[in-house]
Amino acid sequence: MPVTVLIVDDSKLARIVAAKALAALQPDWSKIEAGGGAQALELVDRTPVDLALIDYNMTEMDGLELAGALRSRFPDMPIAIITANIQDEIVARAREIGAAFVAKPVTPEGLEGFLSGAALRLRAARS
Repeated sequence: MPVTVLIVDDSKLARIVAAKALAALQPDWSKIEAGGGAQALELVDRTPVDLALIDYNMTEMDGLELAGALRSRFPDMPIAIITANIQDEIVARAREIGAAFVAKPVTPEGLEGFLSGAALRLRAARS
C-alpha cells in the first residue's frame, strides 16, 4: 500500500528528524516536505497526500490553521500536530479538528501510535 506523508515544519532540521523517525517505522512510505503552510497547501494541490505531520509553531500560519485547511479539503486525512509547546489549550484545539498530538523532538516511539492508527485508517478506507 503506497503511502505519502506530508511533513511541514519551518525548520529543515526538524523535518529531517521527523523524516528519520518516519523511516524507522515505515521505511516503504514516501514523504514530501514543506517549510510552511502556504507551501504545504500548494504541494497537496499537486501531489496526493495520505497523512500529515505538521509543526505547530510556524511563522506564516500556525500548524492548527494549516491542519484546519487540510481537514476541510481532506476530511478523513490522519493529521498530527508536532510541537514542543505542550499546553492543554493546544492539545484541546488539535483534538477539536481531529488531529493527533505528537511531542517534539519527534522519535519513533513518539510517532508509533499515530502511524499505527493512521495505517489502520488508510487500510480500512482503501478496502
